[in-house]
Amino acid sequence: MDEKFQMGGPVGGASMTGNAGGVSASTGAAPAPDGMIGGGAAAGGGDLIKDTTMTGFVADVIEASKQQPVLVDFWAPWCGPCKQLTPLIEAAVQKAGGRVKLVKMNIEEFPEVAGQMGIQSIPAVVAFKDGQPADGFMGAVPEGEITAFIDKVAGPAGPSPIDEMLEQGQAALDAEDFGGAAQIYAGILQAEPETVAAIVGMMECYIGTDQAEKALELLDMVRQQMPDLAEDPALATLETKIELLKQAEALGDTGEMEAQLAADPDNHQLRFDLAVALNGRGDRTGASDLLLHIIQHDRDWNEDAARTQLLQFFETWGAKEPATKAGRRKLSALLFS
Repeated sequence: MDEKFQMGGPVGGASMTGNAGGVSASTGAAPAPDGMIGGGAAAGGGDLIKDTTMTGFVADVIEASKQQPVLVDFWAPWCGPCKQLTPLIEAAVQKAGGRVKLVKMNIEEFPEVAGQMGIQSIPAVVAFKDGQPADGFMGAVPEGEITAFIDKVAGPAGPSPIDEMLEQGQAALDAEDFGGAAQIYAGILQAEPETVAAIVGMMECYIGTDQAEKALELLDMVRQQMPDLAEDPALATLETKIELLKQAEALGDTGEMEAQLAADPDNHQLRFDLAVALNGRGDRTGASDLLLHIIQHDRDWNEDAARTQLLQFFETWGAKEPATKAGRRKLSALLFS
Protein backbone atom coordinates (compact mmCIF):
# COMPACT_ATOMS: atom_id res chain seq x y z
CA MET A 1 0.00 0.00 0.00
CA ASP A 2 1.02 3.61 -0.38
CA GLU A 3 2.18 5.28 2.80
CA LYS A 4 3.57 8.69 3.73
CA PHE A 5 6.10 9.22 6.42
CA GLN A 6 7.38 12.43 7.93
CA MET A 7 11.07 12.93 8.58
CA GLY A 8 12.11 15.28 11.30
CA GLY A 9 14.85 16.01 13.78
CA PRO A 10 18.31 17.53 13.58
CA VAL A 11 19.06 16.26 10.06
CA GLY A 12 16.16 18.15 8.49
CA GLY A 13 12.56 17.49 7.50
CA ALA A 14 10.78 16.44 4.29
CA SER A 15 7.58 14.59 3.54
CA MET A 16 7.92 11.71 1.08
CA THR A 17 5.58 9.18 -0.50
CA GLY A 18 6.65 5.64 -1.25
CA ASN A 19 5.47 2.05 -1.55
CA ALA A 20 5.50 0.53 1.90
CA GLY A 21 6.88 -2.90 1.30
CA GLY A 22 9.38 -2.84 4.12
CA VAL A 23 9.62 -4.57 7.45
CA SER A 24 9.02 -2.71 10.71
CA ALA A 25 12.20 -1.91 12.57
CA SER A 26 10.66 -3.47 15.66
CA THR A 27 10.19 -6.85 14.00
CA GLY A 28 12.57 -9.54 15.19
CA ALA A 29 13.88 -12.12 12.72
CA ALA A 30 16.88 -14.33 12.38
CA PRO A 31 19.94 -12.47 11.09
CA ALA A 32 20.99 -13.16 7.51
CA PRO A 33 24.17 -15.15 6.94
CA ASP A 34 27.35 -13.12 6.63
CA GLY A 35 27.86 -11.63 3.19
CA MET A 36 24.19 -11.42 2.19
CA ILE A 37 23.91 -7.64 2.52
CA GLY A 38 25.81 -4.83 4.19
CA GLY A 39 29.20 -5.43 5.77
CA GLY A 40 31.65 -3.20 3.93
CA ALA A 41 31.59 -1.40 0.62
CA ALA A 42 29.94 -3.23 -2.25
CA ALA A 43 32.23 -5.21 -4.50
CA GLY A 44 33.22 -3.03 -7.40
CA GLY A 45 31.46 -0.06 -5.87
CA GLY A 46 34.57 2.08 -5.61
CA ASP A 47 33.79 5.56 -4.33
CA LEU A 48 30.16 5.36 -5.42
CA ILE A 49 28.96 2.87 -2.79
CA LYS A 50 29.96 2.67 0.84
CA ASP A 51 28.70 1.89 4.33
CA THR A 52 28.55 4.57 6.97
CA THR A 53 28.26 4.92 10.73
CA MET A 54 26.71 7.41 13.11
CA THR A 55 29.98 9.35 13.35
CA GLY A 56 30.58 9.20 9.58
CA PHE A 57 27.09 10.26 8.54
CA VAL A 58 27.82 13.99 8.41
CA ALA A 59 30.85 13.61 6.16
CA ASP A 60 29.52 10.73 4.05
CA VAL A 61 26.03 12.14 3.51
CA ILE A 62 25.46 15.73 4.63
CA GLU A 63 28.72 17.18 3.32
CA ALA A 64 29.00 14.85 0.33
CA SER A 65 25.48 15.74 -0.83
CA LYS A 66 26.62 19.35 -1.31
CA GLN A 67 28.73 18.07 -4.21
CA GLN A 68 26.30 15.53 -5.70
CA PRO A 69 23.10 13.75 -4.61
CA VAL A 70 23.61 10.95 -2.08
CA LEU A 71 21.15 8.10 -1.62
CA VAL A 72 21.02 6.67 1.89
CA ASP A 73 19.79 3.08 2.09
CA PHE A 74 18.54 2.27 5.60
CA TRP A 75 18.58 -1.51 6.09
CA ALA A 76 19.04 -4.29 8.64
CA PRO A 77 20.48 -7.81 8.38
CA TRP A 78 17.16 -9.46 9.27
CA CYS A 79 15.16 -7.50 6.64
CA GLY A 80 14.07 -9.71 3.73
CA PRO A 81 13.04 -6.89 1.36
CA CYS A 82 16.38 -5.21 2.04
CA LYS A 83 18.10 -8.22 0.51
CA GLN A 84 15.96 -7.77 -2.61
CA LEU A 85 16.59 -4.04 -2.88
CA THR A 86 20.34 -3.94 -2.20
CA PRO A 87 21.62 -5.51 -5.46
CA LEU A 88 19.11 -3.54 -7.52
CA ILE A 89 19.98 -0.16 -6.07
CA GLU A 90 23.72 -0.87 -6.21
CA ALA A 91 23.43 -1.81 -9.89
CA ALA A 92 21.36 1.29 -10.63
CA VAL A 93 23.89 3.55 -8.91
CA GLN A 94 26.72 1.95 -10.88
CA LYS A 95 24.82 2.45 -14.14
CA ALA A 96 24.20 6.08 -13.23
CA GLY A 97 27.90 6.64 -13.81
CA GLY A 98 28.66 8.95 -10.90
CA ARG A 99 25.53 11.10 -10.98
CA VAL A 100 24.68 9.86 -7.46
CA LYS A 101 26.41 8.07 -4.60
CA LEU A 102 24.96 5.36 -2.39
CA VAL A 103 25.57 5.25 1.35
CA LYS A 104 24.20 2.30 3.32
CA MET A 105 23.34 2.51 7.01
CA ASN A 106 22.62 -0.55 9.14
CA ILE A 107 19.88 0.64 11.50
CA GLU A 108 20.46 -2.31 13.83
CA GLU A 109 23.98 -1.07 14.57
CA PHE A 110 23.24 2.65 14.19
CA PRO A 111 19.54 3.35 14.92
CA GLU A 112 20.00 7.00 15.88
CA VAL A 113 19.75 8.67 12.43
CA ALA A 114 16.76 6.58 11.32
CA GLY A 115 15.08 7.41 14.61
CA GLN A 116 15.76 11.14 14.23
CA MET A 117 14.30 11.03 10.72
CA GLY A 118 11.20 9.18 11.83
CA ILE A 119 11.83 6.15 9.64
CA GLN A 120 9.69 3.27 10.88
CA SER A 121 9.79 0.87 7.93
CA ILE A 122 12.71 -0.53 5.95
CA PRO A 123 14.14 -0.68 3.43
CA ALA A 124 13.92 3.07 3.17
CA VAL A 125 15.96 5.13 0.72
CA VAL A 126 16.38 8.85 1.26
CA ALA A 127 18.03 11.17 -1.26
CA PHE A 128 20.08 14.03 0.18
CA LYS A 129 20.90 17.15 -1.85
CA ASP A 130 22.71 20.25 -0.63
CA GLY A 131 22.93 18.80 2.86
CA GLN A 132 19.21 18.15 3.24
CA PRO A 133 16.84 15.20 2.61
CA ALA A 134 15.06 15.90 -0.65
CA ASP A 135 13.07 12.81 -1.63
CA GLY A 136 12.81 9.09 -0.99
CA PHE A 137 10.90 5.85 -1.17
CA MET A 138 10.19 2.77 0.94
CA GLY A 139 10.10 -0.90 0.05
CA ALA A 140 11.85 -3.19 -2.43
CA VAL A 141 10.75 -1.41 -5.60
CA PRO A 142 11.63 -2.69 -9.12
CA GLU A 143 14.84 -1.62 -10.83
CA GLY A 144 12.96 0.60 -13.27
CA GLU A 145 11.50 2.64 -10.44
CA ILE A 146 14.94 3.02 -8.87
CA THR A 147 16.34 4.31 -12.16
CA ALA A 148 13.44 6.75 -12.49
CA PHE A 149 14.04 7.91 -8.92
CA ILE A 150 17.73 8.55 -9.67
CA ASP A 151 16.80 10.49 -12.81
CA LYS A 152 14.35 12.56 -10.76
CA VAL A 153 16.94 13.33 -8.09
CA ALA A 154 20.03 13.80 -10.25
CA GLY A 155 18.50 14.73 -13.60
CA PRO A 156 18.38 12.50 -16.69
CA ALA A 157 21.59 10.91 -17.85
CA GLY A 158 23.49 12.66 -20.61
CA PRO A 159 25.22 10.79 -23.42
CA SER A 160 27.79 8.28 -22.24
CA PRO A 161 31.41 8.49 -23.44
CA ILE A 162 30.72 5.47 -25.67
CA ASP A 163 27.69 7.21 -27.21
CA GLU A 164 29.77 10.30 -27.89
CA MET A 165 32.50 8.20 -29.52
CA LEU A 166 29.90 6.42 -31.67
CA GLU A 167 28.65 9.80 -32.88
CA GLN A 168 32.21 10.82 -33.72
CA GLY A 169 32.76 7.56 -35.57
CA GLN A 170 29.58 8.00 -37.59
CA ALA A 171 30.58 11.56 -38.47
CA ALA A 172 33.95 10.29 -39.70
CA LEU A 173 32.22 7.60 -41.76
CA ASP A 174 29.87 10.16 -43.29
CA ALA A 175 32.92 12.23 -44.26
CA GLU A 176 34.56 9.07 -45.70
CA ASP A 177 37.41 9.44 -43.23
CA PHE A 178 37.67 5.69 -42.86
CA GLY A 179 41.04 5.76 -41.09
CA GLY A 180 39.79 8.17 -38.44
CA ALA A 181 36.55 6.24 -38.01
CA ALA A 182 38.43 2.97 -37.62
CA GLN A 183 40.57 4.42 -34.82
CA ILE A 184 37.47 5.58 -32.98
CA TYR A 185 35.69 2.24 -33.34
CA ALA A 186 38.83 0.35 -32.29
CA GLY A 187 38.92 2.43 -29.10
CA ILE A 188 35.30 1.62 -28.36
CA LEU A 189 35.77 -2.10 -28.96
CA GLN A 190 38.79 -2.17 -26.69
CA ALA A 191 36.64 -0.80 -23.86
CA GLU A 192 33.32 -2.45 -24.75
CA PRO A 193 33.91 -5.41 -27.12
CA GLU A 194 30.21 -6.21 -27.52
CA THR A 195 29.17 -2.78 -28.80
CA VAL A 196 27.32 -3.78 -31.96
CA ALA A 197 27.31 -0.27 -33.43
CA ALA A 198 31.11 -0.17 -33.19
CA ILE A 199 31.43 -3.61 -34.80
CA VAL A 200 29.18 -2.46 -37.63
CA GLY A 201 31.16 0.77 -37.94
CA MET A 202 34.44 -1.10 -38.18
CA MET A 203 32.97 -3.34 -40.88
CA GLU A 204 31.82 -0.24 -42.76
CA CYS A 205 35.40 1.06 -42.61
CA TYR A 206 36.63 -2.16 -44.23
CA ILE A 207 33.94 -1.93 -46.90
CA GLY A 208 34.76 1.72 -47.57
CA THR A 209 38.40 0.83 -48.20
CA ASP A 210 37.54 -2.12 -50.50
CA GLN A 211 38.34 -4.72 -47.86
CA ALA A 212 35.01 -6.54 -47.76
CA GLU A 213 36.72 -9.84 -46.97
CA LYS A 214 38.15 -8.36 -43.77
CA ALA A 215 34.68 -7.21 -42.84
CA LEU A 216 33.43 -10.77 -43.24
CA GLU A 217 36.37 -12.04 -41.17
CA LEU A 218 35.36 -9.67 -38.38
CA LEU A 219 31.77 -10.90 -38.64
CA ASP A 220 32.92 -14.52 -38.41
CA MET A 221 34.99 -13.69 -35.34
CA VAL A 222 31.97 -12.09 -33.69
CA ARG A 223 29.87 -15.17 -34.40
CA GLN A 224 32.48 -17.45 -32.89
CA GLN A 225 33.38 -15.39 -29.84
CA MET A 226 30.12 -13.55 -29.15
CA PRO A 227 27.28 -15.90 -30.19
CA ASP A 228 24.70 -13.74 -28.42
CA LEU A 229 25.35 -10.99 -30.99
CA ALA A 230 25.40 -13.24 -34.03
CA GLU A 231 21.76 -12.68 -34.95
CA ASP A 232 21.73 -8.93 -34.44
CA PRO A 233 19.75 -7.37 -37.33
CA ALA A 234 22.41 -4.70 -37.92
CA LEU A 235 25.07 -7.34 -38.51
CA ALA A 236 22.75 -9.35 -40.76
CA THR A 237 21.99 -6.24 -42.82
CA LEU A 238 25.67 -5.49 -43.25
CA GLU A 239 26.36 -9.06 -44.33
CA THR A 240 23.69 -8.67 -47.01
CA LYS A 241 25.33 -5.45 -48.13
CA ILE A 242 28.67 -7.23 -48.52
CA GLU A 243 27.07 -10.02 -50.53
CA LEU A 244 25.49 -7.46 -52.86
CA LEU A 245 28.88 -5.80 -53.35
CA LYS A 246 30.44 -9.16 -54.21
CA GLN A 247 27.65 -9.83 -56.72
CA ALA A 248 28.22 -6.41 -58.27
CA GLU A 249 31.94 -7.07 -58.65
CA ALA A 250 31.21 -10.36 -60.40
CA LEU A 251 28.92 -8.68 -62.94
CA GLY A 252 31.71 -6.59 -64.44
CA ASP A 253 31.54 -3.34 -66.41
CA THR A 254 28.26 -1.43 -66.20
CA GLY A 255 28.91 0.49 -69.42
CA GLU A 256 28.83 -2.68 -71.44
CA MET A 257 25.67 -3.82 -69.68
CA GLU A 258 23.97 -0.48 -70.37
CA ALA A 259 24.82 -0.80 -74.07
CA GLN A 260 23.38 -4.30 -74.17
CA LEU A 261 20.21 -3.14 -72.39
CA ALA A 262 19.75 -0.29 -74.88
CA ALA A 263 19.79 -2.88 -77.66
CA ASP A 264 17.48 -5.25 -75.77
CA PRO A 265 15.22 -3.13 -73.51
CA ASP A 266 12.86 -6.00 -72.66
CA ASN A 267 15.63 -8.12 -71.13
CA HIS A 268 14.55 -8.05 -67.49
CA GLN A 269 17.40 -10.26 -66.31
CA LEU A 270 19.95 -7.88 -67.81
CA ARG A 271 18.13 -4.92 -66.25
CA PHE A 272 18.09 -6.74 -62.90
CA ASP A 273 21.82 -7.49 -63.07
CA LEU A 274 22.57 -3.90 -64.02
CA ALA A 275 20.61 -2.72 -60.96
CA VAL A 276 22.77 -4.92 -58.72
CA ALA A 277 25.93 -3.64 -60.41
CA LEU A 278 24.91 0.02 -60.09
CA ASN A 279 24.10 -0.47 -56.41
CA GLY A 280 27.58 -1.86 -55.88
CA ARG A 281 29.01 1.28 -57.45
CA GLY A 282 26.95 3.60 -55.28
CA ASP A 283 24.30 4.61 -57.84
CA ARG A 284 21.34 3.86 -55.62
CA THR A 285 18.80 5.92 -57.54
CA GLY A 286 19.79 4.27 -60.81
CA ALA A 287 19.54 0.81 -59.25
CA SER A 288 16.13 1.58 -57.76
CA ASP A 289 14.75 2.96 -61.05
CA LEU A 290 15.82 -0.14 -62.97
CA LEU A 291 14.01 -2.46 -60.59
CA LEU A 292 10.95 -0.22 -60.51
CA HIS A 293 10.89 -0.43 -64.33
CA ILE A 294 10.70 -4.23 -64.12
CA ILE A 295 7.93 -4.08 -61.51
CA GLN A 296 5.97 -1.63 -63.64
CA HIS A 297 6.17 -3.73 -66.81
CA ASP A 298 6.11 -7.27 -65.39
CA ARG A 299 5.31 -7.33 -61.69
CA ASP A 300 5.48 -11.13 -61.42
CA TRP A 301 8.75 -11.55 -63.32
CA ASN A 302 10.95 -14.28 -61.87
CA GLU A 303 8.62 -14.80 -58.89
CA ASP A 304 8.59 -11.11 -57.91
CA ALA A 305 12.41 -10.98 -57.83
CA ALA A 306 12.61 -7.27 -58.69
CA ARG A 307 10.46 -6.19 -55.74
CA THR A 308 12.28 -8.57 -53.39
CA GLN A 309 15.65 -7.16 -54.48
CA LEU A 310 14.43 -3.59 -54.17
CA LEU A 311 13.24 -4.18 -50.60
CA GLN A 312 16.62 -5.68 -49.82
CA PHE A 313 18.27 -2.55 -51.17
CA PHE A 314 16.05 -0.39 -48.96
CA GLU A 315 17.04 -2.43 -45.90
CA THR A 316 20.77 -2.11 -46.56
CA TRP A 317 20.55 1.58 -47.49
CA GLY A 318 18.59 2.49 -44.37
CA ALA A 319 15.29 4.29 -43.91
CA LYS A 320 16.88 7.77 -43.86
CA GLU A 321 18.62 7.37 -47.22
CA PRO A 322 17.00 9.68 -49.85
CA ALA A 323 17.03 6.89 -52.44
CA THR A 324 15.11 4.68 -50.00
CA LYS A 325 12.47 7.33 -49.38
CA ALA A 326 12.03 8.11 -53.09
CA GLY A 327 12.04 4.44 -54.04
CA ARG A 328 9.41 3.55 -51.46
CA ARG A 329 7.13 6.32 -52.72
CA LYS A 330 7.46 5.11 -56.31
CA LEU A 331 6.97 1.48 -55.32
CA SER A 332 3.78 2.32 -53.40
CA ALA A 333 2.47 4.27 -56.36
CA LEU A 334 3.04 1.25 -58.63
CA LEU A 335 1.64 -1.37 -56.28
CA PHE A 336 -1.49 0.56 -55.33
CA SER A 337 -2.25 2.26 -58.64
